[in-house]
Amino acid sequence: MHALTRFLALAVFLLVASGTGMAAPDPENLIYLDVPAGRVVIQLRPDLAPKTVARIKELTRRGFYDGIIFHRVIDGFMAQTGDPKGTGTGGSGQNLPAEFSKEKHVRGTVSMARAQSPDSADSQFFICFAAAPFLDGKYTIWGKVTAGMEFIDAIKKGEPPSNPDKIIQTQVAADEKKT
Repeated sequence: MHALTRFLALAVFLLVASGTGMAAPDPENLIYLDVPAGRVVIQLRPDLAPKTVARIKELTRRGFYDGIIFHRVIDGFMAQTGDPKGTGTGGSGQNLPAEFSKEKHVRGTVSMARAQSPDSADSQFFICFAAAPFLDGKYTIWGKVTAGMEFIDAIKKGEPPSNPDKIIQTQVAADEKKT
């Protein structure tokens, strides 16, 4: 079933891409984010945030995100993860420079969480449930959910949620192990 889910997610993306004139996705710029409800496909945006995308891929390849909880999930706003402490106060130990763009925070946008300083993003990120224009130009957007947004919608809500959902595994699509 897992292989079928992967195939269907990629097939849907390719079908949409072919109908819009978009190029087929580059597996080096796709991330598979497996959550309890299913597989989420994130199209990386190195054109918007090259340093952030490089760091996200590095952390993904190290298995950094595997098993980390969604520690802040606000219904109608966003789901936040990427803190190994699970409290919203942790990270990987390497701050990233802000890479703000004119891209909009809409449903499915994947963006870096940060503290007050624009250059304080580390490993925490969030996925928007809905448009959040008040974030535009103030947070580094590095990706967009292209399949599986319904699985993000299913993440338990709360700050933190009771018995929070975890990331099962993340993978760069180019590195996917065939099962």
